[in-house]
Amino acid sequence: MTSVDPNGITLQASGLTKHFGGLPALHEVAFVARKGRVTALIGPNGAGKTTFINCLTGVLRPDRGSIIFDGQELFGLPSHRIARLGVARTFQNLRLFARLSVLDNVLCGLSTTAGDSFLEAFLRTPSLRHRERRLRLAALEALDIFGLAGRADWRAHALSYGERKRLELARAFVSGPRLLLLDEAVAGLNPDETERIGTLIRQMQRNGATLILVEHDMDLVMSVSDHVVVLDGGRRIAGGPPEDVRRNPLVLQAYLGKISLTA
Repeated sequence: MTSVDPNGITLQASGLTKHFGGLPALHEVAFVARKGRVTALIGPNGAGKTTFINCLTGVLRPDRGSIIFDGQELFGLPSHRIARLGVARTFQNLRLFARLSVLDNVLCGLSTTAGDSFLEAFLRTPSLRHRERRLRLAALEALDIFGLAGRADWRAHALSYGERKRLELARAFVSGPRLLLLDEAVAGLNPDETERIGTLIRQMQRNGATLILVEHDMDLVMSVSDHVVVLDGGRRIAGGPPEDVRRNPLVLQAYLGKISLTA
Protein backbone atom coordinates (compact mmCIF):
# COMPACT_ATOMS: atom_id res chain seq x y z
CA MET A 1 0.00 0.00 0.00
CA THR A 2 0.97 3.64 -0.43
CA SER A 3 3.40 5.03 2.16
CA VAL A 4 1.86 7.96 4.03
CA ASP A 5 2.54 10.17 6.99
CA PRO A 6 1.12 8.17 9.94
CA ASN A 7 -0.16 11.41 11.47
CA GLY A 8 -1.75 12.68 8.24
CA ILE A 9 -5.46 12.58 9.06
CA THR A 10 -7.80 13.73 6.29
CA LEU A 11 -11.09 13.12 8.11
CA GLN A 12 -11.91 12.42 11.75
CA ALA A 13 -15.42 11.80 13.08
CA SER A 14 -16.09 11.48 16.80
CA GLY A 15 -19.23 10.84 18.80
CA LEU A 16 -21.31 10.73 15.62
CA THR A 17 -24.92 9.96 16.53
CA LYS A 18 -28.11 9.84 14.46
CA HIS A 19 -31.58 8.63 15.46
CA PHE A 20 -34.62 7.93 13.29
CA GLY A 21 -37.88 7.97 15.21
CA GLY A 22 -36.05 7.31 18.45
CA LEU A 23 -34.11 4.36 17.04
CA PRO A 24 -30.32 4.77 16.90
CA ALA A 25 -28.91 4.44 13.38
CA LEU A 26 -25.51 5.63 14.64
CA HIS A 27 -24.36 5.82 18.25
CA GLU A 28 -21.16 7.61 19.28
CA VAL A 29 -19.26 6.42 16.19
CA ALA A 30 -15.56 7.29 15.89
CA PHE A 31 -13.81 7.08 12.55
CA VAL A 32 -10.50 8.22 11.04
CA ALA A 33 -9.46 8.31 7.38
CA ARG A 34 -5.75 8.92 6.83
CA LYS A 35 -4.32 10.73 3.85
CA GLY A 36 -3.53 8.52 0.87
CA ARG A 37 -5.10 5.41 2.38
CA VAL A 38 -8.14 3.27 1.62
CA THR A 39 -10.29 2.95 4.75
CA ALA A 40 -13.09 0.41 4.48
CA LEU A 41 -16.35 0.63 6.41
CA ILE A 42 -18.11 -2.73 6.71
CA GLY A 43 -20.96 -4.31 8.62
CA PRO A 44 -24.21 -6.25 8.10
CA ASN A 45 -27.26 -4.72 6.47
CA GLY A 46 -28.72 -2.06 8.74
CA ALA A 47 -25.41 -1.47 10.52
CA GLY A 48 -25.49 2.25 9.72
CA LYS A 49 -22.87 2.42 6.96
CA THR A 50 -24.83 4.47 4.44
CA THR A 51 -26.25 6.65 7.23
CA PHE A 52 -22.67 7.37 8.25
CA ILE A 53 -21.71 8.35 4.69
CA ASN A 54 -24.82 10.51 4.38
CA CYS A 55 -23.85 12.33 7.58
CA LEU A 56 -20.32 12.91 6.32
CA THR A 57 -21.57 14.39 3.04
CA GLY A 58 -24.36 16.57 4.43
CA VAL A 59 -27.24 14.50 3.05
CA LEU A 60 -28.27 13.92 6.68
CA ARG A 61 -27.63 16.13 9.69
CA PRO A 62 -26.30 14.15 12.68
CA ASP A 63 -27.98 14.64 16.04
CA ARG A 64 -24.59 15.25 17.61
CA GLY A 65 -20.92 14.65 17.14
CA SER A 66 -18.05 16.18 15.20
CA ILE A 67 -16.75 15.70 11.66
CA ILE A 68 -13.38 17.35 10.99
CA PHE A 69 -12.18 17.38 7.38
CA ASP A 70 -8.73 18.86 6.76
CA GLY A 71 -9.10 20.92 9.92
CA GLN A 72 -12.62 22.21 9.17
CA GLU A 73 -15.81 21.20 10.97
CA LEU A 74 -18.39 19.75 8.55
CA PHE A 75 -21.20 19.30 11.07
CA GLY A 76 -24.28 21.12 9.81
CA LEU A 77 -22.83 22.14 6.44
CA PRO A 78 -25.04 21.49 3.37
CA SER A 79 -23.97 18.98 0.73
CA HIS A 80 -22.93 21.54 -1.88
CA ARG A 81 -20.53 23.27 0.52
CA ILE A 82 -18.99 19.95 1.56
CA ALA A 83 -18.54 19.04 -2.12
CA ARG A 84 -16.78 22.35 -2.77
CA LEU A 85 -14.34 21.56 0.04
CA GLY A 86 -13.20 18.49 -1.92
CA VAL A 87 -15.44 15.61 -0.82
CA ALA A 88 -16.95 13.46 -3.60
CA ARG A 89 -19.00 10.30 -3.45
CA THR A 90 -20.72 7.55 -5.37
CA PHE A 91 -24.08 6.09 -4.36
CA GLN A 92 -25.30 2.62 -3.46
CA ASN A 93 -27.97 3.01 -6.16
CA LEU A 94 -26.63 4.48 -9.41
CA ARG A 95 -27.50 8.15 -9.87
CA LEU A 96 -26.51 8.90 -13.44
CA PHE A 97 -28.24 11.18 -15.93
CA ALA A 98 -29.47 8.38 -18.16
CA ARG A 99 -30.26 10.48 -21.24
CA LEU A 100 -27.10 12.57 -21.14
CA SER A 101 -23.98 11.39 -22.89
CA VAL A 102 -21.26 9.58 -20.99
CA LEU A 103 -19.02 12.63 -21.43
CA ASP A 104 -21.67 15.04 -20.15
CA ASN A 105 -22.19 12.86 -17.08
CA VAL A 106 -18.50 13.17 -16.24
CA LEU A 107 -18.56 16.92 -16.93
CA CYS A 108 -21.26 17.17 -14.24
CA GLY A 109 -18.59 16.04 -11.80
CA LEU A 110 -16.65 19.21 -12.59
CA SER A 111 -19.50 21.57 -11.75
CA THR A 112 -17.89 22.62 -8.45
CA THR A 113 -14.73 23.75 -10.27
CA ALA A 114 -16.28 25.37 -13.36
CA GLY A 115 -16.59 28.88 -11.93
CA ASP A 116 -18.74 30.24 -14.76
CA SER A 117 -20.68 33.47 -14.34
CA PHE A 118 -23.85 34.43 -16.19
CA LEU A 119 -22.06 37.32 -17.91
CA GLU A 120 -19.23 35.10 -19.13
CA ALA A 121 -21.72 32.54 -20.43
CA PHE A 122 -23.71 35.25 -22.21
CA LEU A 123 -20.67 36.89 -23.82
CA ARG A 124 -18.82 33.61 -24.51
CA THR A 125 -15.55 35.17 -23.40
CA PRO A 126 -12.17 33.69 -24.39
CA SER A 127 -11.50 32.75 -20.77
CA LEU A 128 -14.78 30.81 -20.66
CA ARG A 129 -13.96 28.96 -23.88
CA HIS A 130 -10.51 28.12 -22.53
CA ARG A 131 -12.01 26.82 -19.29
CA GLU A 132 -14.58 24.71 -21.16
CA ARG A 133 -11.79 23.15 -23.23
CA ARG A 134 -9.78 22.40 -20.08
CA LEU A 135 -12.78 20.77 -18.39
CA ARG A 136 -13.58 18.72 -21.48
CA LEU A 137 -10.01 17.43 -21.65
CA ALA A 138 -10.13 16.53 -17.95
CA ALA A 139 -13.38 14.62 -18.50
CA LEU A 140 -11.97 12.76 -21.50
CA GLU A 141 -8.86 11.83 -19.50
CA ALA A 142 -11.05 10.44 -16.72
CA LEU A 143 -13.02 8.39 -19.24
CA ASP A 144 -9.75 6.98 -20.58
CA ILE A 145 -8.59 6.04 -17.06
CA PHE A 146 -11.86 4.22 -16.39
CA GLY A 147 -11.96 2.45 -19.75
CA LEU A 148 -14.84 4.43 -21.21
CA ALA A 149 -13.14 6.67 -23.77
CA GLY A 150 -14.78 4.79 -26.62
CA ARG A 151 -18.22 5.39 -25.10
CA ALA A 152 -17.92 9.18 -24.64
CA ASP A 153 -20.78 9.97 -27.04
CA TRP A 154 -23.07 7.17 -25.91
CA ARG A 155 -26.11 7.86 -23.78
CA ALA A 156 -25.50 6.64 -20.24
CA HIS A 157 -28.56 4.34 -20.35
CA ALA A 158 -26.94 2.40 -23.22
CA LEU A 159 -24.02 1.25 -21.06
CA SER A 160 -23.84 -2.10 -19.34
CA TYR A 161 -24.32 -2.13 -15.58
CA GLY A 162 -20.60 -2.57 -14.98
CA GLU A 163 -19.81 0.33 -17.31
CA ARG A 164 -22.32 2.52 -15.50
CA LYS A 165 -20.58 1.72 -12.22
CA ARG A 166 -17.29 2.82 -13.76
CA LEU A 167 -18.95 5.96 -15.15
CA GLU A 168 -20.11 6.94 -11.67
CA LEU A 169 -16.57 6.39 -10.39
CA ALA A 170 -15.18 8.54 -13.21
CA ARG A 171 -17.65 11.34 -12.40
CA ALA A 172 -16.67 11.29 -8.72
CA PHE A 173 -12.93 11.10 -9.47
CA VAL A 174 -12.66 13.73 -12.21
CA SER A 175 -12.67 16.77 -9.92
CA GLY A 176 -9.63 15.48 -8.03
CA PRO A 177 -11.38 15.30 -4.63
CA ARG A 178 -9.34 15.30 -1.45
CA LEU A 179 -11.66 12.59 -0.13
CA LEU A 180 -13.60 10.08 -2.23
CA LEU A 181 -16.38 7.99 -0.65
CA LEU A 182 -17.43 4.85 -2.50
CA ASP A 183 -20.77 3.36 -1.41
CA GLU A 184 -20.90 -0.31 -2.52
CA ALA A 185 -18.92 0.28 -5.69
CA VAL A 186 -19.11 -3.37 -6.82
CA ALA A 187 -22.68 -4.26 -5.79
CA GLY A 188 -24.25 -6.37 -8.53
CA LEU A 189 -21.03 -6.84 -10.48
CA ASN A 190 -19.57 -10.14 -11.63
CA PRO A 191 -16.08 -11.27 -10.46
CA ASP A 192 -14.28 -9.87 -13.53
CA GLU A 193 -15.95 -6.47 -13.17
CA THR A 194 -15.24 -6.48 -9.42
CA GLU A 195 -11.57 -7.18 -10.06
CA ARG A 196 -11.48 -4.29 -12.53
CA ILE A 197 -13.00 -1.91 -9.98
CA GLY A 198 -10.43 -3.09 -7.44
CA THR A 199 -7.65 -2.27 -9.90
CA LEU A 200 -9.15 1.21 -10.41
CA ILE A 201 -9.35 1.79 -6.65
CA ARG A 202 -5.67 0.92 -6.28
CA GLN A 203 -4.86 3.20 -9.22
CA MET A 204 -6.77 6.09 -7.64
CA GLN A 205 -4.85 5.54 -4.42
CA ARG A 206 -1.52 5.55 -6.27
CA ASN A 207 -2.59 8.87 -7.78
CA GLY A 208 -2.85 10.27 -4.25
CA ALA A 209 -6.55 9.82 -3.50
CA THR A 210 -7.83 9.26 0.02
CA LEU A 211 -10.76 6.84 -0.10
CA ILE A 212 -13.49 5.54 2.18
CA LEU A 213 -14.93 2.29 0.86
CA VAL A 214 -18.33 1.04 2.06
CA GLU A 215 -18.56 -2.52 0.84
CA HIS A 216 -19.99 -6.01 1.36
CA ASP A 217 -17.50 -7.81 -0.91
CA MET A 218 -14.93 -9.01 1.62
CA ASP A 219 -12.43 -10.19 -0.99
CA LEU A 220 -12.32 -6.64 -2.38
CA VAL A 221 -12.13 -5.10 1.10
CA MET A 222 -9.24 -7.33 2.15
CA SER A 223 -7.31 -6.75 -1.09
CA VAL A 224 -7.47 -2.94 -1.34
CA SER A 225 -7.90 -1.61 2.21
CA ASP A 226 -5.23 -0.27 4.55
CA HIS A 227 -7.61 -0.04 7.52
CA VAL A 228 -11.07 -1.47 8.22
CA VAL A 229 -13.76 -0.14 10.57
CA VAL A 230 -16.74 -2.35 11.47
CA LEU A 231 -20.22 -1.15 12.45
CA ASP A 232 -22.97 -3.30 13.92
CA GLY A 233 -26.31 -1.89 15.03
CA GLY A 234 -25.03 1.65 14.56
CA ARG A 235 -22.04 1.11 16.88
CA ARG A 236 -18.38 0.72 16.08
CA ILE A 237 -17.33 -2.76 17.22
CA ALA A 238 -13.85 -3.07 15.70
CA GLY A 239 -11.16 -1.34 13.70
CA GLY A 240 -7.67 -2.13 12.50
CA PRO A 241 -5.65 -3.68 9.66
CA PRO A 242 -7.70 -5.98 7.39
CA GLU A 243 -6.22 -9.24 8.66
CA ASP A 244 -6.74 -8.28 12.30
CA VAL A 245 -10.36 -7.37 11.65
CA ARG A 246 -10.87 -10.57 9.69
CA ARG A 247 -9.96 -12.58 12.78
CA ASN A 248 -11.77 -10.45 15.36
CA PRO A 249 -14.35 -12.67 17.18
CA LEU A 250 -16.86 -9.82 17.43
CA VAL A 251 -16.66 -9.27 13.68
CA LEU A 252 -16.96 -12.96 12.92
CA GLN A 253 -20.04 -13.13 15.10
CA ALA A 254 -21.65 -10.01 13.62
CA TYR A 255 -20.77 -10.27 9.96
CA LEU A 256 -18.04 -12.58 8.73
CA GLY A 257 -19.22 -15.92 10.02
CA LYS A 258 -18.58 -17.67 6.72
CA ILE A 259 -14.92 -16.65 6.55
CA SER A 260 -12.64 -19.03 8.37
CA LEU A 261 -10.29 -17.82 11.08
CA THR A 262 -7.30 -19.00 9.04
CA ALA A 263 -8.45 -17.98 5.56
